[in-house]
Amino acid sequence: MEFKDYYQVMGIPRDATEAQIKQAYRKLARKYHPDVSKEKDAEARFKEVGEAYEVLRSPEKRAAYDRLGQGPRPGEDFRPPPDWDSGFEFSGPGMGGAEHSDFFEALFGRAARASSRQFNDHHAKVMLDLEASLQGGSRTFTLRMPELDAQGHLVSRERSLSVQIPKGILPGQTIRLAGQGAAGAGKGPPGDLYIEVEFAPHPLYRVEERDLIMNLPVAPWEAALGATVTTPTPGGPVELKIPAGSHAGTTLRLKGRGMPANPPGNLMVVLEIALPPPANDKARAAYRAMAAAMPFDPRAGLAVRSAEQTEDFAR
Repeated sequence: MEFKDYYQVMGIPRDATEAQIKQAYRKLARKYHPDVSKEKDAEARFKEVGEAYEVLRSPEKRAAYDRLGQGPRPGEDFRPPPDWDSGFEFSGPGMGGAEHSDFFEALFGRAARASSRQFNDHHAKVMLDLEASLQGGSRTFTLRMPELDAQGHLVSRERSLSVQIPKGILPGQTIRLAGQGAAGAGKGPPGDLYIEVEFAPHPLYRVEERDLIMNLPVAPWEAALGATVTTPTPGGPVELKIPAGSHAGTTLRLKGRGMPANPPGNLMVVLEIALPPPANDKARAAYRAMAAAMPFDPRAGLAVRSAEQTEDFAR
């Protein structure tokens, strides 16, 4: 995906004020409006300018976009990091109906859809450690609400909230905090705050629906001969039996040791073969003895598959 430099599109500096952004948009919108422009790429440029303006005129979108920095070098592929917009508090419904680039949709499409409840509702995304979901309980988050100061410069207002984390909550699910959005119009009730949860990377586990996935290194002889090894799980270490004849990629299931639910998810243990390094003469001699005792060609199947592919191409 191509990174879009919205400041470059608008021809303004990154510290531009609200007035400068509006002025640049009016000028470019007149220049590229398809009904009056004679530029060859007027329609595409008009849409590009409109998209840039939608982001930069919004203090919330602009603050989150600024966090990405100036993007990769030209020609490099871009993927936003999972925590790029965490901790920002967005307000009001998104702008529906407009056509946007893949870049915009990757950044703001989900937020715009999530925010289309009512104007005084707010929403935010927070990064949560996996243990918070496994255990449940209270967590404190600091949210930033970007806004414009009297001179039209972007500033941030912060607030801290204590949030009760439901046990077993999954990435993409939301927690609703009633009355924590914007004040209601007139005597109307305040809006709600919807907090979307995303998990920070964990050193051991990955989450797939309600299952946890863990890679477990085993020695070659443990995989070949079978063994019982101590394996970490969210509930504490357990003794796991490795079947004889296991190989890299063999998956063992520990039922009910995944994400809390009714019924709970499973812990899926994926075996990895860890090779001991030939760090000394004794270790190297052991490897040579193994090679002599067990003639084995790990690439034997490649010749067969290559011949089959050659025959398929010949047809």
